[in-house]
Amino acid sequence: MILEDLRTACRKDPALHGAHVVEVLLYPGLWAIWSHRVAHRLHRLGLPLLPRLVSQVSRALTGIEIHPGAVIGRRCFIDHGMGVVIGETAVVGDDVMLYHRVTLGGTGWWTDTPGARRHPVVGDRVVLGVGATVLGPVRIGHDTVVGANSLVLSDVPAHASVRAAQAGTLVRTRDARAAAHRTTAPHPEPTRKAAP
Repeated sequence: MILEDLRTACRKDPALHGAHVVEVLLYPGLWAIWSHRVAHRLHRLGLPLLPRLVSQVSRALTGIEIHPGAVIGRRCFIDHGMGVVIGETAVVGDDVMLYHRVTLGGTGWWTDTPGARRHPVVGDRVVLGVGATVLGPVRIGHDTVVGANSLVLSDVPAHASVRAAQAGTLVRTRDARAAAHRTTAPHPEPTRKAAP
């Protein structure tokens, strides 16, 4: 599986070419996935504390938090990675790509039903863009693209694209800029003490 992960990273990241390909060993997303596999195996054995310890050390080193209970498919690639959070009952399919600041989280303890799934299920070949947030027990269908900064709170069908609203541009005129900097009251003149 490790070689498969390395090949996936080289295939999905255009920065890894020529002599730079060895840099793949420094990618925090790979180390987070590898650490998660160890933590998940320990979690499935029912060991207390140790799975969380492994995941917290991995989080401290990589900036990526994956709960030991989460199920991660094959060839998952986390590019850049900082700020990625994957919750306890999340399921991530095969060939999924996540960018930094992706959250696969719950909607809050006050909405949880004991024993129920609280986190998303992400299908195969899904791309989750920078800052995408998927909350609750929702399903993201296969071959879906969730765009940057999208907030997903309900199921998304297969082969779909989800995107956040694009930022608008406001062009201000010179008069508007000057008016914004003017004050309504004039500034008082500084006072000086007379020399003795």
